[in-house]
Amino acid sequence: MSEAEVKTESVGTVVVAGAANLAIAVAKLVAGLISGSAAMLSEAAHSVADTTTEVLLYLALRRGAKPADTRHPFGYGKESYVWAFLAALFTFVAGAGFAITHGVTTILVHEHSGDYLISYIVLAISFAIESISLARAVKQVRGESRRWRTTPRRFLRLTADTAVKAVFLEDSAALTGLLIAGVGLGLSQLTGDELYDGIASILIGVLLLVVAVILAKSNISLLVGRAVPERLHREIEHELAALPTVDRIDTLLTMQLGPDDILVAAKVDFLDDATGADIEAAADEAERRLTGRYPEIGYVFLDPTRSMPGTDGRARRTQDEDDRPVDQEARQA
Repeated sequence: MSEAEVKTESVGTVVVAGAANLAIAVAKLVAGLISGSAAMLSEAAHSVADTTTEVLLYLALRRGAKPADTRHPFGYGKESYVWAFLAALFTFVAGAGFAITHGVTTILVHEHSGDYLISYIVLAISFAIESISLARAVKQVRGESRRWRTTPRRFLRLTADTAVKAVFLEDSAALTGLLIAGVGLGLSQLTGDELYDGIASILIGVLLLVVAVILAKSNISLLVGRAVPERLHREIEHELAALPTVDRIDTLLTMQLGPDDILVAAKVDFLDDATGADIEAAADEAERRLTGRYPEIGYVFLDPTRSMPGTDGRARRTQDEDDRPVDQEARQA
């Protein structure tokens, strides 16, 4: 699958999810107003938040795909993470905030005033529509994980395509929320106590809160300048070290410039008898190899240098709190 096809598929996944959430939001709102159910109104807020999120994710994909220019020589890829972060904030404020607040209010003062049947019908229809949207997201996640030769779970944790990650998590949360709302409604109807409806609303809000925190944390990491996963880092290092005139790689740094754009910068110790022409040829070959194997790599910079005393033959890199678990998981994969 080419890079262009991946971008098109991501846009399609977001559009499908947005259209589904908009239709569901209207249905849930009508059912919530007619039935008076706190869980249904919270689910309506959930779908409104998801719809707005899809609009912001669509902007993220479009704005992030703008070509590089003089003022932004590395392109606009990181702008996609700004819009995706705003989408996570909206889910936190509009979705989780409303659901939790409304649930508490229902437990304290609300009395159910409508018919349950319409709520059950809307929940069933919503579940079917959300399942279709989630199936498309799952299909893309599986395809991408195969392309990167990793597991879907690891792909979702480490992917720089936060739009796909957001759609998958939000659709999964939506299906879970529908089940919670159905259980809350059923218990309230059986017992005549609105406590269960209010608790269901609060649980839906907590669910949205968890999703919002996960997405916000992921986008902040990418905005700051996250490196590629450890296994990909080692593969890039191996490709560079395999160049004929390279003695060793002293330092290798990488950065995600966008969902489909990676920067590679390395200090390289060339053989002592390598000429200037040899070094230029090696730099061209490095770029050809890396971009041929990984189309997402957009920039390759090599800095000729001498080996530092006491080096062990492995490229140095910066450390952070995520290196140890990522590296350990990569060894187990």
